[in-house]
Amino acid sequence: MTRSPRRPLLAALTAVALGGAALAVPAQAAEPELLSRGAPTTASSVENPDYTPAAAAVDGDLGTRWSSQASDDQWIQVDLGAVASLSRVDLAWESAYGSGYEIQVSDDGATWSTAATVTDGDGGGDTIALDDSGRYVRVQGTERGTGYGYSLWELEVYGTDGGTTGPTDPTDPTDPNAGGCSDDDAALGATATASSSEAPDYYPASAAVDGSTSTRWASEASDDQWLQVDLGTVQELCGVDIVWEGAYGKGYEIQASDDGSSWTTLATVTDGDGGTDTLDVDGSGRYVRLQGTGRGTGYGYSVWELAVHTGDGGTTDPTDPTDPTDPTDPDPTDPYPDYVNPGWAGTTGPITDASHVEVVRHGEGWRLEVDDEPYTVRGLTWGPSFDTADQYMPGLAEMGANTTRTWGTGPDTVTLLDSAAANGIRVIMGFWLVPGGGPGSGGCVSYQGDTTYEADTRTHILEQVEAYKSHPGVLMWSVGNESILGLQNCYSGAELEAERAAYTQFVNDMAIAIHAIDPDHPVSSTDAWTGAWPYYQANSPDLDLLQLNSYGDVCSIADFWEDGGYDRPYIVTEGGAAGEWEVPDDVNGIPDEPSDVAKGAAYVDSWKCIMEHQDKGLGATFFHYGTEGDFGGVWFNVIPGGNKRLGYYALAKTWGRDIDAMNTPPQFQGFDIAGDTTSVEAGSTLTVETDVVDPDGDPVDYVAFFNSKYIDGAGGLQWTEATETSPGTFELTAPQRLGVWKVYVWAEDGQGNVGVETQSFRVVAPEVAGTNVALGKAASASSFDPWNGDFTPKQAFDGDQATRWSSDWNDDEWISVDLGSVTSFDHVQLVWETAFAAGYEIQVSDDGTSWTTVASVTDGDGGVDSLDVSGTGRYVRLALNDRGTEWGYSLFEMGVYAS
Repeated sequence: MTRSPRRPLLAALTAVALGGAALAVPAQAAEPELLSRGAPTTASSVENPDYTPAAAAVDGDLGTRWSSQASDDQWIQVDLGAVASLSRVDLAWESAYGSGYEIQVSDDGATWSTAATVTDGDGGGDTIALDDSGRYVRVQGTERGTGYGYSLWELEVYGTDGGTTGPTDPTDPTDPNAGGCSDDDAALGATATASSSEAPDYYPASAAVDGSTSTRWASEASDDQWLQVDLGTVQELCGVDIVWEGAYGKGYEIQASDDGSSWTTLATVTDGDGGTDTLDVDGSGRYVRLQGTGRGTGYGYSVWELAVHTGDGGTTDPTDPTDPTDPTDPDPTDPYPDYVNPGWAGTTGPITDASHVEVVRHGEGWRLEVDDEPYTVRGLTWGPSFDTADQYMPGLAEMGANTTRTWGTGPDTVTLLDSAAANGIRVIMGFWLVPGGGPGSGGCVSYQGDTTYEADTRTHILEQVEAYKSHPGVLMWSVGNESILGLQNCYSGAELEAERAAYTQFVNDMAIAIHAIDPDHPVSSTDAWTGAWPYYQANSPDLDLLQLNSYGDVCSIADFWEDGGYDRPYIVTEGGAAGEWEVPDDVNGIPDEPSDVAKGAAYVDSWKCIMEHQDKGLGATFFHYGTEGDFGGVWFNVIPGGNKRLGYYALAKTWGRDIDAMNTPPQFQGFDIAGDTTSVEAGSTLTVETDVVDPDGDPVDYVAFFNSKYIDGAGGLQWTEATETSPGTFELTAPQRLGVWKVYVWAEDGQGNVGVETQSFRVVAPEVAGTNVALGKAASASSFDPWNGDFTPKQAFDGDQATRWSSDWNDDEWISVDLGSVTSFDHVQLVWETAFAAGYEIQVSDDGTSWTTVASVTDGDGGVDSLDVSGTGRYVRLALNDRGTEWGYSLFEMGVYAS
């Protein structure tokens, strides 16, 4: 990788004064290269993952920043991709600066040495001279200069690029194990049968031998299930590959038979962990059966692909996932489905002139034309801020896209349009209408009578059309997003139907008005379901085409369109992997998020279904070309944190790019939490087992996060320390707070790519030895919430962690339990709801009047507090004196234990 020298950031900023801790760089030194711009960056913590991520400190934008949590021992580090000679580090501090910190370097990201130490930092700008080398550079905070955390506008590392380092080429064509075992899959397309199917229309046995890792067989939920394939003739068998979906087999046998009746066991597995299993076998048969003996989850068995290899017994090395003789290199499951859009040769360069765009009759339907040339919409919805378009737009063009889409248009849209046109991209210009964003975002209005809203909206839209109609980046106008669906959150019954009719009439009025100003660009409107189309059909005849947001159900659009007899084509304006609302729940009762591989395949399958609806489906802007690395970003974004995922390359291949010439992401072939994920004790060790292969042999760095969305609605990911105990196996400390969490592992290759996998686990309170002498006993409290449910004090002593006591919003509150007689105890366990206590005392009394304090806590942080505290009394009281939140106090359970 080459990097162009540039002027130092701090030298160009007259507004940032160099701090007193800065060390001067010798004037005669040659201008070094900036090595850190846009490089993978991680941090010990972030104040807000959506607004202050680590990546913001290396994006070259002094309007974005990284900010840590408020403690001294925090760090941010950047991976330069290779060991480099380092000459200096420039730091542009926000007001929350470091008064003490170290610059540390490392070749491997594990062993660190200190290259420079600062003890008198005063904020502003620091330039730290270095004479060292390393691939990783870390700013390790030792003392904050304020009461906040550390906050950096920019971190810049300068030096001389050391070139690429890493492991040797894993695709060595010399295979010492090559023999007579064919790499061909004898089961591909063969007749397959199974003991059962969870849903025969969707998960048939044949889906496991069709060569596609986006289709699968899934059995009923019992252990004794099987899948078998008929090879047609008796053959020598030497290998079997199984690509498991999330519902894998922990125990199973590979069996063979000449007649489909008498079976011989060729291989037995008792410790399966999902992912991809590659098995050597030695036998013969016409029929090969995967016989389940023990499921690895609460579901049945689910197989993306079952492959059978035949030959004279020689085998390739099953441990080498990058054997170049394997046509599905680098993995027995090609993560990029083999579907390429016909007739696409690549981008055409910058767009310099305004275009005439129209929907014209073609074949048995229509097509979109730009300046009389056919145009298929290939793109993704736009996520980054418009002012970073020049940074991210080239990546959109590089993947073969020609279109992006917005949800709103205003004065700042020109920045996006300029960048889009310069990169050969056109924009679907969105206009937001209330209630959009599905369902019901932005409040409610009446399209039957709110003339002020309609007039103001009309004025805004037409002003923007007038302003941008001649811009070369404009493709079409899109009026409204998911409002027909959203109206159901505002109205019901006949009134809802009347509002939907009035809304689509308003959309039609806007189409007429837009056409009068701009006859050169089509007008459309988008909604979240095919059920919205009848309203457009009846009330919006002046729309040039229809638009639709559809994810897991996209392949049913064609049937709906044909059955409805629609007279206009459509494009899919959002789509991709099935969303939370479409997937089954996992064993913890939350939506089971698809894997990276499944998400990439979903883009390709969706595109194929749209293209096969020839002359009706005119393309798609899939969701989402976004950089957020939060809960939604992991589910849908193809460039979280600016790093490219499998979905990015799956679409690039589909749109005609040669991804074999590209460096592509690490691939998770296995991801599992060891043990029972339905009952993980708070604060216990959580073991995450991964199987990751990087197709280019790049060294992989791992970062782990937790998310509590299904507890409190939080979207951000919380960084957590992960200790690698063996290759691909990590130990983490489970959170203290009860409920269903998700753990995420990011696998970064240092080349701008990332693989991400996630799984849920349920945190429960640790078991306590002894007898809970407070269970079911009479309780009282200083106050309780009588308005929002049963939050009386007895709920904290009923043994049910789904019920709770909740107090008034005051610091000085208490809750007490009557043990019935004077009793000795040696342990108290408090299970807090979100509203915890930062400070409290455990008190005892024989008469309920005179109290003795036996324990005091001043640094409570919620979750589960397990206190080894001895006391004797009939009454035990929790005297609360310092709230940890703005609310009152709330306890799921208070246990008092006697050995």
